[in-house]
Amino acid sequence: MSTPENSATDPYADLPTAALPNTDPPTVQLPIMAPSYAPAEPPTAMLTTIESPTATLTADGPSTVELAELPAIGPLYRRAALRMFPRPGRPARATQLPATGLLVRNVTVDREHLAAYDRACGFRLTDALPATYPHVLAFPLTMHLLAAPDFPVALVGLVHVANQITTERAIDAGEPLDLSVRAVDLRPHHRGRQFDVLATATVDGVVVWRSVSTYLSREKGATTGGTGREVDEQSAPPAATGRWSVDRHTGTTYGRVSGDRNPIHTSRLGARLLGFRRPIAHGMWSKARCLAVFEGRLPDAYTVDVAFKTPIPLPGTAAFRSTPTREFTLYDERSGKPHLVGSVKATTH
Repeated sequence: MSTPENSATDPYADLPTAALPNTDPPTVQLPIMAPSYAPAEPPTAMLTTIESPTATLTADGPSTVELAELPAIGPLYRRAALRMFPRPGRPARATQLPATGLLVRNVTVDREHLAAYDRACGFRLTDALPATYPHVLAFPLTMHLLAAPDFPVALVGLVHVANQITTERAIDAGEPLDLSVRAVDLRPHHRGRQFDVLATATVDGVVVWRSVSTYLSREKGATTGGTGREVDEQSAPPAATGRWSVDRHTGTTYGRVSGDRNPIHTSRLGARLLGFRRPIAHGMWSKARCLAVFEGRLPDAYTVDVAFKTPIPLPGTAAFRSTPTREFTLYDERSGKPHLVGSVKATTH
């Protein structure tokens, strides 16, 4: 099942618009405003970070810049926040996506951090990486890419509308990973513009994991006629097969293990400033929590595909249902509105 945004339906059309200067409407997944504190970095036991990575050109891919280490996230948040405000003489944004991708080699996993992630998302405590975990490892690279001054769309205001992850085999926590990201396929959409971020993890030169994250930049003056990956619409969900209580600390806990400390997920004040009555859960936490339900019943190689529909307010409850073919929905049981829809399918070669 394809799970991108429907070209006729905006999954966040009902979300309130924040009254912030020179910004797009609020994002669900990426930083929207400069937090009142300096965002904490991911645990240094897991990631070695520097503020100005040493870059070298490599022959990997069409054009790739290899960073010596994963970039620090804090300066990237601040850079994105500063771009919210106009400044005389600032160069105009590019009109096309950068042709160059980013690469960091030999990224290692700290088992204590992996255990913290597993607990936050409901996975069993093992040395095998959940399929959603490399997304967290690659997050600093993605931020570095999207926060570049000449990136054609603003990081502020991006909405994460879909994510597809394919794992080719089980990945052990002891295996060093080469991580790479690049942005592709900037395209018009009736709400603005869409593009994809491709991420891969390789072991000894062999791809073991890859993902496609689809982002929407909501822009004023957008017209109909845009393109976008289609989402299969689903009828009202039947009775739930599970119900989860999502406590108010979920955003803070996931933000700590993922590095995504967007105040819309972690602060009631931050959420209110952006037009929400309460903080909202991360979309990728929701996906990971759904995937954890299938642990022990997953094939060796599979694709887990989701479309993010509406946010989960914190604290709150979410109803889950799945089918024998591993299609699933996370939704608000009272209104019937889905938070996400997705599927898990075995991959063959």
